[in-house]
Order: sequence, then structure tokens, then C-alpha cells
Amino acid sequence: MKTIFNKNTNSELIERIQTLKASDNAQWGKMDSYQMLKHCTLGEELFQGKKEYKRLFIGRLFGRMALKGIMKNELPMKKNQPTHPEFKISGTGDFNIEKEKWIGLLNVYNGFSNSNFIHPFFGKMTNEEIGIFVYKHTDHHLRQFGR
Repeated sequence: MKTIFNKNTNSELIERIQTLKASDNAQWGKMDSYQMLKHCTLGEELFQGKKEYKRLFIGRLFGRMALKGIMKNELPMKKNQPTHPEFKISGTGDFNIEKEKWIGLLNVYNGFSNSNFIHPFFGKMTNEEIGIFVYKHTDHHLRQFGR
């Protein structure tokens, strides 16, 4: 299973991010390219412990089951999955700054560990689960924009 903690996998994702353009259109979903970048940088800040969000009640009920479904195979994440309200991005910003920020955050995963991490939907996650999920989430959004 691919993980963000693998140096080659991480580099491959960064190369794909570098090909993104502000004019790229989503193949599914409601976000434009800037909004997707912002959504992903907020996700990295969450996983790296730079931001925290309140645990969702629905996540307490179904989060572990949903995470197990994502972890059980190497298939990409399904399109149009629900997202935490804090990660729904609207508005505009500087595409290039956000792209560089995302790349910088992905570079932090080299040697990273967050063994006390609690996701607002999935709950407590191991480092292995974080690595796989971050890879799948990044891959999902790059596919969303044809990368």
C-alpha cells in the first residue's frame, strides 16, 4: 500500500502537484483548483498537528468503519465523498502561494510521526493509517484535476 512516508511516493505526488495550473477544471466535485489546494493544505496542517478541529458526532458513530473501508485496498478514494465542514473551501486566493505551501507541507512527512493524532471524523489514527490516508487523499484530489 502506498504511503506518504515513502520518499519516492512523496516525490511522485509533489511532481504531480507541480503540474497543476490555476486554470485546471475539476473532473468532479464543486471546488476549483485554488479551493482544492487550500482544502489539501488544511488537511496536512491537521495531520501534522498544526490545527485541530472538533470531533464530529457522526464520526464517533461511523468514523472507524469508514477508515477501515479506505484502508482495506489500494483502490483510489471514491469521488464526491463528504468532507468535514471546516474543509469546505469557498472564495479565492493566490494559487501559486497555496501550491507551494502544500508542497512544503508534504515535504514535512520525511521522518514525521504523530502517534497521538485524533482525526475529527475517523478518530485515533496510527502513523501507518496517516501515511496511507494522506497518500490516498492527495492522489484523489490530483486525479480530480486530471493529474
